[in-house]
Amino acid sequence: MPLAQTSTTVPVIVNDDLCIADKGCTVCVDVCPLDVLRIVETDEGNKTAFMKYDECWYCMPCEADCPTGAVTVNLPYLLK
Repeated sequence: MPLAQTSTTVPVIVNDDLCIADKGCTVCVDVCPLDVLRIVETDEGNKTAFMKYDECWYCMPCEADCPTGAVTVNLPYLLK
């Protein structure tokens, strides 16, 4: 499974300002059927979600279930 090199090369983008993983939220990680999302501690000591593996099926429960709207799934043009 390929590792995502940067956050700009993956379809799932998490807005760090809106993510509440610091408060114990793991909804996006829990609902992902492929288990490609992870929680990581940032340099500032905060926790946030990110996409560890670039294997997204664009099923979108991570975006739909996020309580703060921090998760965005960038659908490829041909899937829209």
